[in-house]
Amino acid sequence: MPRIHVIIPAYNEEKSISHVINAIPTNLVQEVIVVNNNSSDQTSAVARAAGATVLDEPRPGYGNACLKGIAYAANKPVDDQPDIIVFLDGDFSDFPEEMPMLVEPIVEGRADMVIGSRALGKREGGAMMPQQIFGNWLATTLLRWLYGVRYTDLGPFRAIRFDTLQQLGMCDRNYGWTVEMQAKAAKQKIRYTEVPVSYRKRIGISKVSGTVKGTVLAGYKIILTIFRYL
Repeated sequence: MPRIHVIIPAYNEEKSISHVINAIPTNLVQEVIVVNNNSSDQTSAVARAAGATVLDEPRPGYGNACLKGIAYAANKPVDDQPDIIVFLDGDFSDFPEEMPMLVEPIVEGRADMVIGSRALGKREGGAMMPQQIFGNWLATTLLRWLYGVRYTDLGPFRAIRFDTLQQLGMCDRNYGWTVEMQAKAAKQKIRYTEVPVSYRKRIGISKVSGTVKGTVLAGYKIILTIFRYL
């Protein structure tokens, strides 16, 4: 079996993070890495008590947290480095127990990157705000027109071979992280697929779609990123 590590960026998720960690299949994953992204609550302590490796990233930004987790994995001895990285949000909106389905195409050699698609899966009413649904449609449409790839979502629940992830050279530090990965994968002709994943209302309020400012900034950054890597 491949070595699988999970990276969970977490900003003020003390109420949800233990639920996320406890739902991850322990027979599949060797290490759960929670990146405490400048939280002002007890996210770090709760995650550590639940059995996760906790890294601190004081610089705000989803991408900063993901990059911290990747650097941690890359600095391990070669024999301890993961074969597959799974990215997962810390708000318990994703279903971690669906992870076997997410990594299966990689394990079987059919893909190097797998996006968990909320658009194709079962979504609880109200789990995604209208602006999120529209933003995903716009971004995936632009990716299809400009890059020739057929994604249905920019979902945060995703798996990727670790060597492929390093090959992409990820650098975005905030809202553009997910679309940067998909745009770069398209340019480098990485084998990808999507699998339907379930999605529910998150615990707590979203720091992005839950505010007007977050929604506008995220939308602007996503579109900018799509054109930047053309």
